[in-house]
Amino acid sequence: MFRKTSIFVTALIGFAMIPLGLFADEGMWLFNNPPKKLLKERYGFDAPASWYDHVQRASVRFNSGGSGSFVSADGLVMTNHHVGLGALQKLSTKEKDFVKDGFFAKTLDEEFKAVDEELNVLHEIVDVTDQVKSAVKGDLSATESAEARRAVMAKIAAESEKQTGLRSNVIELYQGGQYHLYRFKRYTDVRLVFAPEQQIAFFGGDADNFAYPRYDLDMCFFRVYEDGKPAKIEHYLKWSKSGPKDGELVFVSGHPGHTDRLNTVAELEYLRDFGYPFIMQRLNRLEVMLIVYSGQGQEQERRAKDMLFGVANSRKARLGGLEGLQDPAMMARKRAQEKTFRAAVANDPSLKDVAGAWDTIAKVQTVRKNNIKRYQMLEGGSAFNTTLFGIARTLVRAAEEYAKPNEKRLDEFGDAEKKSLELRLFSRRPLYEDFELHKLTDSLGWMCEILGYNDKLVQRVLAGKAPRERAAELMAGTKLWDVAERKKLYDGGAEAINASQDSLILLAKLVDKDARAVRKILETQLEEPKKQAYDKIARAKFAVEGTNTYPDATFTLRLAFGTVKGYTESGKQVPFETTFAGLYDKAKDKNHKPPFDLPHRWIERKSKLNLNTSFNFVATPDIIGGNSGSPVINKDAEVVGLIFDGNIQSLVWDFAYTDDEARAVSVSSPSIPESLRAVYDAGGLADEIVSGRRK
Repeated sequence: MFRKTSIFVTALIGFAMIPLGLFADEGMWLFNNPPKKLLKERYGFDAPASWYDHVQRASVRFNSGGSGSFVSADGLVMTNHHVGLGALQKLSTKEKDFVKDGFFAKTLDEEFKAVDEELNVLHEIVDVTDQVKSAVKGDLSATESAEARRAVMAKIAAESEKQTGLRSNVIELYQGGQYHLYRFKRYTDVRLVFAPEQQIAFFGGDADNFAYPRYDLDMCFFRVYEDGKPAKIEHYLKWSKSGPKDGELVFVSGHPGHTDRLNTVAELEYLRDFGYPFIMQRLNRLEVMLIVYSGQGQEQERRAKDMLFGVANSRKARLGGLEGLQDPAMMARKRAQEKTFRAAVANDPSLKDVAGAWDTIAKVQTVRKNNIKRYQMLEGGSAFNTTLFGIARTLVRAAEEYAKPNEKRLDEFGDAEKKSLELRLFSRRPLYEDFELHKLTDSLGWMCEILGYNDKLVQRVLAGKAPRERAAELMAGTKLWDVAERKKLYDGGAEAINASQDSLILLAKLVDKDARAVRKILETQLEEPKKQAYDKIARAKFAVEGTNTYPDATFTLRLAFGTVKGYTESGKQVPFETTFAGLYDKAKDKNHKPPFDLPHRWIERKSKLNLNTSFNFVATPDIIGGNSGSPVINKDAEVVGLIFDGNIQSLVWDFAYTDDEARAVSVSSPSIPESLRAVYDAGGLADEIVSGRRK
């Protein structure tokens, strides 16, 4: 399953670059620069600007990580079950497990409001490149350059939000080659409408993850409300009853999280030799910790399910990426591309200042390697793996940062992010004492291993106690479980924070100086030199190729295209689609043993289903983590599918696109209303999806 790239992964793998040339159906295209010429030449597709605007306005971003789309005029949003998993988990209790048993609201009154869920819809893109670049003068130091850029970006975003009332973010594209202001309409009244059992949404479990053929009903439906009523949506996607056709052109509109398509070879070697192995070390430890906790009982298993799902998924995805980096053929191609491009730059007198950019990027990898572990432990918070520490840090830093002018603050405390920050900070999501203690105990032990037991800060954090004893002390001494206590500290500012004796507030204060220090090292000695070097490379690429290409993924809206098409694997033809009949055949072949067992109602209702219905299918559009929940549409902007995964061959798409065997995997549109009617007695919801209106 694809998910949004985590902060942990992004911190380790760093920054992206623009593609060098295009291969087949490659591209995660900006909606204000779609590949119109390419589509017309290759597929004869020549849609007007209104087509792109309609698809843009119908696309939804889940800020918790993932994509979605409006599929009715009454605010109905379609996404993946695994994108909605966090919301399902937060709404579940020991008595009602919506993840295991599923959920269906037959009436509007039964639709449950999701906890701390925020959905964004992109309304407008404004190019602010000149404003941002003019603020960064050539004679500034690395620190001054970073501060100047951050200040002007914060100012642009704040002024935009004040002027329009829309969430506004300045997005860096083409590795600093361009900067665009994105304006989003924000929805925070988000209510759960329907989710199937996780067992049918993730049929085959980890064994089938990133595999194909697949048989997953990985879908979930929410509804957005305004003023207590279902929102009235002008731009929603119509439904295709017939579904995908072999060989047809399709599009994916979603929010890919992060790619590294043309990082320099030096960066890729860092990822191969250090970055990804460290990621794998961390994910493996987390997975073991969560499995041990889950093994304590059914309730513990339920509490850890969402986190364990995400960690296991990330572990498998990163392993696939590492295998790509360890492929000598791929690395040889990267070296050849870089050599060719550097030769072209060297032969152009107007680009002579670009020549040293690659050496700069190679040099700063040492800074990265020497500091990334400490950064991840302290600033990344891996040493303090409890939701409550994140709350404590936010409170401590809010007291300091909000006392500064907007343009002087850390990015995450800018005015543009304040509403989202408060939504998370005051969330009433369920927190479980034993689970938080289990995570914190493990992470304090991990801190000792990574930073060294005798590290001075480690010793101050442990306060003369073993990790288990110290974790218990910290959890017993905090009141941050209580939302009212958080609000009191938040509203009280620096005075309240300084007076607080809360154990986690004191811990956050204890490590904050060191965390900020290592953050600054990476910002000024790694990120800023890289940014300036990549800016030069981007300028050279624009000179050679023009801007008719796509920037790497940034968890902002992109359009991908491709064809519905099977592939050949190990000499065997893999068909483009599966059916409900194949689902039952596979369950039988595996003797209905987990993870290939079917929910009871799927066994009971088998005779009611049209077993020839298209279930899952594959296509060539260029996707990556964050695209989960993206709609797959045909040339008429009708939904033919719902992205939920890529096959194992697609995991290399982090670094290079290929369509030899790599495919995006989707739920087929006919399977959704068919299962709603035949299995779940949810004919009203099926009718709303197909007709586009709630009756």
